[in-house]
Amino acid sequence: MHVVVIGGGYAGVMAADRLTQRADVTLVNPRPRFVERVRLHQLAAGTGDAVADFGDVLADGVRLVVGTAAAIDADRCRVVLADGAVLEYDYLVYAVGSGAAPGVPGAAGFAYPVASLEEAGRLRDAVAGADSATVVGGGPLGIETAAELAETGRDVTLVCGGRLGPYLHPRGRRAVARELAKLGVTVLEEAVATSVDRGVVRLSDGRELPGAVPVWAAGFAVPDLAARSGLTTDAAGRLATDETLTSVDDVRIVAAGDAAAPSGAPLRMSCQAALPLGSHAADTVLARIAGEAPEEFGKGIAAMCVSLGRHAGVFQLAHRDDTATWFHVGGRLGARLKESACASPVKQLAKEARAPGSHTWPVKDASRGRPPAAGAAVR
Repeated sequence: MHVVVIGGGYAGVMAADRLTQRADVTLVNPRPRFVERVRLHQLAAGTGDAVADFGDVLADGVRLVVGTAAAIDADRCRVVLADGAVLEYDYLVYAVGSGAAPGVPGAAGFAYPVASLEEAGRLRDAVAGADSATVVGGGPLGIETAAELAETGRDVTLVCGGRLGPYLHPRGRRAVARELAKLGVTVLEEAVATSVDRGVVRLSDGRELPGAVPVWAAGFAVPDLAARSGLTTDAAGRLATDETLTSVDDVRIVAAGDAAAPSGAPLRMSCQAALPLGSHAADTVLARIAGEAPEEFGKGIAAMCVSLGRHAGVFQLAHRDDTATWFHVGGRLGARLKESACASPVKQLAKEARAPGSHTWPVKDASRGRPPAAGAAVR
């Protein structure tokens, strides 16, 4: 059996490694190196790197094809790449990930997103000679980017568009606010960005924030490959699947990661969700190869980690339905837990590459099914 995996992120690599137990696997990815998306804010601020060698995380049996999938021909079981090459498959794992959400007028031309390796690199170049930045987005990526830039000595304003860290419990939110204040970040909670021009972010209350590098960190969106290929998606463009992560259109197509929408109730976009989704997608394919009925996905998310520069962080625990509990760990211990959480995915992938089938996920979610708001994400 030949399985093609589209996307070499956390979910795609996990699925590819696990599938080598019973299949020949081809992984399609636009870059020759693995991107640690949870570290892109460090790359942007110049405080760390965000890539690893695929040789460290891919099983020996996985064939890596550096390219971009342009279309899925489900009727003929093949993937057409942007360069015209064609890959035939018996099963397909759809793990295309996500990118920056569309912005307000002017954002595409004048703001700097942080959702991809190339975008983070461009932001790093833009802020290299700048002493100030305006970050739009009050979620984890916006908070982490603002803190990282502020800790390197820049004057940073964070435009939240609502509450700071809306996922967090109020106690965790206050801890984040205190750490941002220590770093000198100006937090505008209810301010909403309405447009971006060269060096200017305009707000809904009429204010203008001029003279700073504008950074766009307001959520994530998935690629439209599934929709363009005639496959059923949810309103956000994720591939519509059942609870086994199988496409509602085709039992030969299985989804994993940010672009998967099992029964219309996707998990929060996150590295934390990508790993169990990737392993379960592989298990679904492996079950079908063996002539067995695949199991339903029942794993959950237990926490959110937010870094606040290199010396502080907040580790927010969650209930089984992915709502924040009152308990969090902050300060230096929070930073250590966050760093451990950032290092763990690569270690888990490396372990799966060495011993396919070994990955387990401890959190079972008896009440999974609360869909997050569109664009809600963790990195």
